[in-house]
Amino acid sequence: MATGHPNLYSFPTSDALAAQLRGYVLRCQNSALSRHDTFRIAVSGGSLPAVLAKALLAPSNGSPEDTPHFSKWHIFFADERAVPLDHEDSNYRLLNDELVNKIPAELGSPVVHPIDEKHVEDDDPQELADLYQADLMREFAAKDSVKLPMFDLILLGCGPDGHTCSLFPGHALLREKDAWVAAETNSPKPPPKRITLTLPVVTHAVSIGFVATGGGKKDILKQIFDLEEGSSLPSALVNQGAGDKVSWFTDHPAVEGVSFPRRGSL
Repeated sequence: MATGHPNLYSFPTSDALAAQLRGYVLRCQNSALSRHDTFRIAVSGGSLPAVLAKALLAPSNGSPEDTPHFSKWHIFFADERAVPLDHEDSNYRLLNDELVNKIPAELGSPVVHPIDEKHVEDDDPQELADLYQADLMREFAAKDSVKLPMFDLILLGCGPDGHTCSLFPGHALLREKDAWVAAETNSPKPPPKRITLTLPVVTHAVSIGFVATGGGKKDILKQIFDLEEGSSLPSALVNQGAGDKVSWFTDHPAVEGVSFPRRGSL
């Protein structure tokens, strides 16, 4: 059962947001490395990889705590589209272009876990989802020994309809309890075929971070944080299921009119 309330942070500029996001991610990294000498993170697509790159590729302040140890990272995808890895809709390509290919050699290279490209043309993406779940099992232990994988950090975006990962409002996938990775064949947002981490996997993570920026997000964030009508939206369900494990990183325009208490620093 979730404890506490999500943390809502708001910053005046994208630079201020990126600086705070860097500190947050690296604290999650350092905590994970002290526990099991690896950092298992899942990321979504959209605008997130660019913000993450701005945060993580900034110069270090020289302290050990402010250094990304990318050679210890295992990066998974919170959701992915059933397209070739070099396709413009691929989250793998987006993350590579924005972040991975720009990491200085001295910081090491992360292990990135893409989907199995051989099955992106299948009519049904279920095989793609099953294979990705098998990849998670190899990393986190067999499914019969752990009920759910525990990511050290999952970084998400929030769509203008309140969706996150490829979990959409009112969709049957929101009720999935057993699968770690689910297939989506008819996404309301193109491309239609996708795979996604399920809600129980997301809320089971040690830490969950959302990044939402711009005035276009203020209406949906008001629903998620202030209004009963927003309580069934996927992003709100993450808040409810994970409580104070969730931290939202927003700019001021994204939370204009939101009454939920917010802070200006971590």
